[in-house]
Amino acid sequence: MSDNLVSSMTEKQSWDLGTWLKYLESIHPSNIELGLSRITKVFNTLNLNFDTKKVITVAGTNGKGTTCAFIEQALISKGHSVAVFSSPHLIDYRERVRIQNQMLPESVHCQSFIDVENARQGVSLTYFEFGALAALCLMAQSDADYILLEVGLGGRLDAVNIVDPDIAVITSIGLDHQDWLGDTREKIAVEKAGIFRSHIPVVIGEPDPPSTLISEADRFNVKAFWQGKDFSYQLDGEGFHWKDREQNIEALPLPSIPLQNVSTGLKVLAILETHFSTAELADIITNTKLPGRRQVIQKSPTVMLDVAHNPQATELLVKDLKSTQYNRVLAVVAMLADKDIRASLQPMVEVVTEWFCADLDVPRGAKGNFIASNLTTDKKVINFPTVVEAYENALEKAHDQDLVVVFGSFFTVAEILNLKGLSLSKEA
Repeated sequence: MSDNLVSSMTEKQSWDLGTWLKYLESIHPSNIELGLSRITKVFNTLNLNFDTKKVITVAGTNGKGTTCAFIEQALISKGHSVAVFSSPHLIDYRERVRIQNQMLPESVHCQSFIDVENARQGVSLTYFEFGALAALCLMAQSDADYILLEVGLGGRLDAVNIVDPDIAVITSIGLDHQDWLGDTREKIAVEKAGIFRSHIPVVIGEPDPPSTLISEADRFNVKAFWQGKDFSYQLDGEGFHWKDREQNIEALPLPSIPLQNVSTGLKVLAILETHFSTAELADIITNTKLPGRRQVIQKSPTVMLDVAHNPQATELLVKDLKSTQYNRVLAVVAMLADKDIRASLQPMVEVVTEWFCADLDVPRGAKGNFIASNLTTDKKVINFPTVVEAYENALEKAHDQDLVVVFGSFFTVAEILNLKGLSLSKEA
């Protein structure tokens, strides 16, 4: 090791988390570079061992975070130790790793970055790859019985796919990140199926799977369980009902996360042979919440935050909004310019009474007037220079029986969480 490198590593020993994150942003020329060859070299050098842990890898266009949160909540309630890796974060980078549903101290993250930096030996890693490896270090070193890995982008070439799962989950398949994953659901399904391994159980939460996903399940020779075929749910006046071929659970409470994801999580728990009474499941469903996912932060008027940022996500959001009773729906929206803004807004047109479009002041952020130009509606549309101004104007116009829904991006939701000073998680 050269004197310069020794000096550099000595300096890095004293870096705080903010300094490390700036460094991660600087060491690779692009934010995204799919492929496992570079990260595999570093992973092998780190020599991480997950043999004593059960790994569940979760891919999908939408619903990964809430599905992981539901499984996490259920396993913890049974006395298991659970570690979760998820992305992106809303406010605090430490949200990306949870052990027993708690964030870890900054110093622990910094040490994991040092471990990766020592192991990479000049190999170029993206921000996400570096962070994923650091998270895997923390999870391998933990006493967790279960490891939940949320795929960042796609599946086949995503960084978390360097770890072989014991169970693979695909929550949904919709159009997003087409530049990287393909421009059809069929192509995207093949990328997401890359997390499959021969003979493992696979849970498919997508109720309308493309034919290519069925073909990939056959090709990998997995034991697949399909939503709507091997397990299913329904909602009626008596509550939320779920069944598979072995059990039928009646009258569960309405969750605060999407029903489809609760259903998917219930099938994973069934495969794990983790048994719950109806009362226990009701408690888990009631207590499973995730910031920015159907998150209600006040009543009268109701304010809901949701990170929905693609057509499939807004369709599911509209479906849930239709099951609730509000006088008017006032939408605060800000999005990234590289998203399919027109298609993402279209489902919301059916339920929104008034639009408050805002500039998103981040790299790749769209202007409010550009978002407004993608709306086809006869309802009132107003543009604002910031998310906070749009939100405050919507709140001022809302009556007690109205809903203000803030959506369009993780960045959009984070603006309001910061405004309200809402903390996201306890630190271990």
